[in-house]
Amino acid sequence: MREFEVRPDPEDSRLSTAVDGIDHEGNAIETAVVNERPLTLFLNSREIVTMMTIGDHPDLLAVGYLLNQNMLQPDDEITAIEYVEDIETVVVRTARETDYEEKLKKKIRTSGCAQGTIFGDIMEDFDKVGLAPDAKLRTSWIYGLSKKINQSPSLYLKAGAIHGCVLCEEDRPLVYMEDVGRHNAVDKIAGYMFLNKIKPDGKLFYTTGRLTSEMVIKTVKMGIPVLISRSGFTAWGVDLARQANLTLVGRAKGKRFIALAGTARLIFDADFSKISDEDKKHARKGSLVGTEG
Repeated sequence: MREFEVRPDPEDSRLSTAVDGIDHEGNAIETAVVNERPLTLFLNSREIVTMMTIGDHPDLLAVGYLLNQNMLQPDDEITAIEYVEDIETVVVRTARETDYEEKLKKKIRTSGCAQGTIFGDIMEDFDKVGLAPDAKLRTSWIYGLSKKINQSPSLYLKAGAIHGCVLCEEDRPLVYMEDVGRHNAVDKIAGYMFLNKIKPDGKLFYTTGRLTSEMVIKTVKMGIPVLISRSGFTAWGVDLARQANLTLVGRAKGKRFIALAGTARLIFDADFSKISDEDKKHARKGSLVGTEG
């Protein structure tokens, strides 16, 4: 895959709205704010959930959500994905008959933005996933990824109030997704990988959001052995990463980062004389990214 095979389109008029206001000095301003809209997801004939999303890639979000909720299996055959924009509904149809009435009654509410939920039995699958023990993470890749992702056009840079997730290989960003909740952004990437038959071998996962239990579980479930974030950690996220031998790197800004799990994969090859501190524009916005849910 080439770099940024998929990336955000900040000029897409559906994703943000110009709003009038005043600044801290009382001056009239116009600023961009992110749009969010409901998306109701059906699996075959069963209504599953209504999510708040920016509205791009509804097919990927739907498939990724179902995968990460254990409602789609890796060997499932998807026969159709139908998106009806007028009624903000997406229907995923499968060859296998599905009925999740009982499962839908029992959920664990997570700390994710908007409607992040995880079914309790997802932890059973979590224990069964084996991440590649021979995977490596060069520190030069961390700095290379941070620079390329920070400089890429994004809705975040235009309007803020949004999270980004990026599927990467070494220092190359491949698929960059954004949404109002980090769980939506990661689900879009999971859906993209499933529909395009992309294997997790040699992949890294980069997120702007906090390294919570949900982010760790979803990364492990995708089979990706490395998770990197600009933001910080939760204790349960760290515990789960250590349990799964996931390499967990957080607070990756400028020359700094902290690794709290899977540290044996790190190779310290970066030349600090060639690494600059993060510019003020990204540093200021970056301080907000990790706190917006």
